[in-house]
Amino acid sequence: MTKRLLLGYLTITVVVLLLLELPLAIFFAQREVERFTGGIEHDAYVIAGIYEDDLQNGITPDPQAALTYEDRTGARVVVVDAEGTSLIDTEQPIRRDLSTRPEIAEALAGRYSSGTRYSSTLQSDFVYVALPITSGDAVHGALRITLATSRVDSTVHRFWLGLVLIGLTILAVMASVGWVIARSVTRPIRRLERAARRFAEGDLTTKEVGDDGPPELRALSATMTLMADRLAVMLEEQRSFVADASHQLRTPLTAMRLRLENLQARMNNADAEELDAAIDETTRLATLVADLLQLARADEAQPVVEVDLANLALQRTDTWSALAELSGVTLRVEGAEAPVLASAAAGAVEQILDNTLDNALNVSPSGSTIVVRVAQQHDRCTLSVSDQGPGLSDEDKQRATRRFWRQHPTATGTGLGLPIAVSLARASGGSLTLADAPEGGLQVVLTLPH
Repeated sequence: MTKRLLLGYLTITVVVLLLLELPLAIFFAQREVERFTGGIEHDAYVIAGIYEDDLQNGITPDPQAALTYEDRTGARVVVVDAEGTSLIDTEQPIRRDLSTRPEIAEALAGRYSSGTRYSSTLQSDFVYVALPITSGDAVHGALRITLATSRVDSTVHRFWLGLVLIGLTILAVMASVGWVIARSVTRPIRRLERAARRFAEGDLTTKEVGDDGPPELRALSATMTLMADRLAVMLEEQRSFVADASHQLRTPLTAMRLRLENLQARMNNADAEELDAAIDETTRLATLVADLLQLARADEAQPVVEVDLANLALQRTDTWSALAELSGVTLRVEGAEAPVLASAAAGAVEQILDNTLDNALNVSPSGSTIVVRVAQQHDRCTLSVSDQGPGLSDEDKQRATRRFWRQHPTATGTGLGLPIAVSLARASGGSLTLADAPEGGLQVVLTLPH
C-alpha cells in the first residue's frame, strides 16, 4: 500500500509539472523565435536603408556592410534589383535570377514577409526576413536575410533542460516527502496486518494493534482487540472444559476398569468374555479422554525453541524399535548424519513423531520398512515418516486430519492422532501434510521453519 500511495503522489506531481512546464516551454520557444526574428527584421531595415540610395540611382551597391553583418552574425544577406537579379549575395555568386523565390517575389511586390523554413541544402531550419527596398511608392529592389535557427534552438534546449532538471528535483523531493507520508499513513495498517497474522497463528495476546491513525483505523483496532480478547476467553474456557472433563473422567474410568478386572477373576469363562469387551471399551474411553486432553493442550500457544530434527528422529525411532521388532517392521532413519536445526513448540516434534510412528506401525505389514527422513531446504526443514501400508486415497487424505476420523469403523484408535499432530505443527509455525510415500504407502510430512 505504501508503494501505491507513493505512486499516486508522484503521478499527481508529474501531471501538475506537465500542466505547468509544457505551456511554459512552448511559450518560451515561441517567444525566443519571435525575439530572434524581430532582431533580424531590425537589422534588415538598417541594411536596406544603407543600400536604398544606390539602388534608386542605379549604382552597384558596395557589399561591405552585408559582409560585415555576415561575419558578425553568420547570416546570409541577399540584395536584388527590381527585376530580381542578385546584386549582393554573401554566400553565392551574384547576377543570378532570384525573382522566383517566394519571399523575394513578395518583397518585390512591396510586401514584407518572414518565417521559418527547412533547407534541404543546409539540412536544418532557418529564419528568413524579406522586405522591399523602396523610395516613396517605387520598389527599387529587395533584401533578404536568412539565419539558421541553431542559435535559438540551443537557447530553447537549454531552457527545456533546465525545466527537466527542476522537474526531476521536484519529483525527488516529492518522492522523499511522499515516502515519509505514505509510511506514516500505512504504519497503523501494517500494525493491524501483523496483529491479524499473529491472531491467525493462534497468539491472541498480541499488543501490536495500537490506537493511532485515523478514526476509522482506531475503531478497527479497538474492534480487533475486543475480538481477540473474547476469542481468547472462549478458547481458554473451551480448553479448560476439555481438560477438566478429561481429568474428571480419567479417575472414574480407571476405577471402573479395575473393578471390572477384579470381577472378571471371579466369573466363569462365558461371562468373562462379555466382561473382556467391557474392559476393552473402558480402555478405549480412557485413551480417548487422554487424547482429548492432549488435543486441548496442543491448541495452546507454546514457546518456540530450537530443536535438532536429526537427533529427535534417532531418539524416537530407538524408542519405538522394540515395538517395531514385535510387529516384524524395520525402522530406518535417513538424512540424520548432520544436525538439522528447526524452530518448533517445546515437545511438539516428539509428540508428532510418536503419533505418526504409532499410525505407521498399525498399518505396516510384517517385513515392511518405515522410513523417517530428515532434510533441510533453504529456510525450511522437513521431517517425514513413510510406511509401506495400504496408503490413503486423495479423499481420505483430506479427511484424515479431521477429528475422530477413522478409515474403517472397526479400526483401533480414537481418530485424534493426526489432528493432534496438525495442531502441534501449526503451533510451531509449520505445517503437516499427507502424500503418497515413495515406498507405496502413506507419507506424513512435517515442515518447520529453519
